Amino acid sequence: MVNLTINDIPVSAAEGTTILEAAASVNIEIPKLCYLKDINEISACRVCCVEVEGEGKLVPSCNNVVREGMVIHTNSPRVREARRTNVELILSQHDSQCATCTRSGTCQLQKVATDLGILTNPYPADLLRGKKAEWTTTFPLFRDPNKCIKCMRCVQVCDKIQALSVWNVSGSGSRTTIDVSENRFIKEADCSLCGQCITHCPTGALRERDDTAKAFAALADPDKITIVQIAPAVRTAWGEAFGMESGEATVGQIVSALRKMGANYVFDTTFSADLTIMEEGTELLARLKAGDLAAQPMFTSCCPGWVRFLKSQFPEMTGCLSTSKSPQQMFGAVIKTWLAYRLGVDPAKIYSISIMPCVAKKAECELPDMQSAGYGQDVDLVLTTRELARMVRAEHLEVPLLEESPFDSPLGDGSGAGVIFGATGGVMEAALRSAYFLVNGQNPPADAFRDVRARTSGEGSWREATFDLGGTAVRCAVTSGLGNARLLLNAINRGEVQYEFVEIMACPGGCAGGGGQPVDGSDREKAAPRGSVLYELDEQAQIRFSHENPAVQALYQEYLDAPCSEKAEHLLHCNHFAWEMPQNKKLR
Repeated sequence: MVNLTINDIPVSAAEGTTILEAAASVNIEIPKLCYLKDINEISACRVCCVEVEGEGKLVPSCNNVVREGMVIHTNSPRVREARRTNVELILSQHDSQCATCTRSGTCQLQKVATDLGILTNPYPADLLRGKKAEWTTTFPLFRDPNKCIKCMRCVQVCDKIQALSVWNVSGSGSRTTIDVSENRFIKEADCSLCGQCITHCPTGALRERDDTAKAFAALADPDKITIVQIAPAVRTAWGEAFGMESGEATVGQIVSALRKMGANYVFDTTFSADLTIMEEGTELLARLKAGDLAAQPMFTSCCPGWVRFLKSQFPEMTGCLSTSKSPQQMFGAVIKTWLAYRLGVDPAKIYSISIMPCVAKKAECELPDMQSAGYGQDVDLVLTTRELARMVRAEHLEVPLLEESPFDSPLGDGSGAGVIFGATGGVMEAALRSAYFLVNGQNPPADAFRDVRARTSGEGSWREATFDLGGTAVRCAVTSGLGNARLLLNAINRGEVQYEFVEIMACPGGCAGGGGQPVDGSDREKAAPRGSVLYELDEQAQIRFSHENPAVQALYQEYLDAPCSEKAEHLLHCNHFAWEMPQNKKLR
């Protein structure tokens, strides 16, 4: 152990511990803007500098390790003066109109400036003008270059975690900034729209395209029948935007809030997650029987960020994707057909809104093959969890005081299997539960396939397990995060591993860690605790198997006949070759 003193407090820390970590171990906060442990440790912002006795210059605490006998001052007059100057310089190139920024209240730059008591800035504003400050307003991801503080977090997250390198440094000197790599426009890039750059940005430089005005307009339109669906992972995180713990605010309170906003019907996407399992499980068994999985596995297809990644980085493997639509898109197709008939409403008047933990869902609903019901887009509008929170605030609703309301009939609640769609490994586990039933005619123990939740290989790059389905060994792999996905696909292509069924989610931790989830400015990764909430809800559910969902059974009996029937194929399946990623178009 290394012994040192920080702010007159004796500290013992392991060798290799940074000054920042050592200070945190005794509850001393050192402000920072660019630092992300193991991802971005470049001390670019210089806000975390501290004074070390005997050193002539201030030392960045994020990437300097402790030494025996160090005496450190984290907030001396010299440190405060330097820190204040650094933040003032950053603010001179930052659009400080906080009142119109989605990150106001959770912006790390705002907090540091407030803590330093900066009321005026001696440095003149030096903001970008003209085309350099412009960004497309139609792409699901929006960037405001005048809010960028050049911290490099987005560059490093996209490179090290997601392995796409969409962002890079542009310009030089005082005009150095971050922009789309290779001098491309964002619409030309191979962006997966995972949104991890958004959730790791310390300011409001990156956000989702804001569609709340469209939602409010639809909810207020007397000629529209607004039907809203809520994804499983949203219920774990939406309360965080109001200072609550993960899972503290309930999905029943979301239903109440939406009804107060004017929604005509509110349903649970867990229903269509169960429906997805029925289609995908049946498809898996059919491919196994036909011998189609001897060389390459079937990939899950419910994550549009993952689908975009595969089609841009491994286009030759597009045919391995399950043709089953995502739960969002299945729901959209069902509500404008069967549900419209059951409710006795004109499907042409339905305006379908989904609330998702995801930015890529905004692009998914606009794909050409997502209009199966025959009334325009099956899903008309997608809102992220963050946008839902902004709408709740705009309505001046006190979340802790909201009473719980049930979902509307006839869809009601889904199964526990549908709920765990929001956690990494959940889709695989839910599919195997029902696939076992389809093969054996009886349910397995509900937790029989929990091994896909546990790490068993490769430094955490992916998880693997083998299960018996009617005498056939099915080798399964699960991973999340596109960097891990690239490692897995490369291993499959090299013949180093072989599987029949693979689940991949674009965001680390799955939808629970989605790019559309709330950001609290703490830099804490919350996918794991949010996922734990989903597994707890599964354990508490009265129904834990997708095939036992009575609404799903009624849909097949009354309308679809059977999983993967001709009608189900038309409504619930898609053609992944019907569209291309921009980079693939360019190569032609």
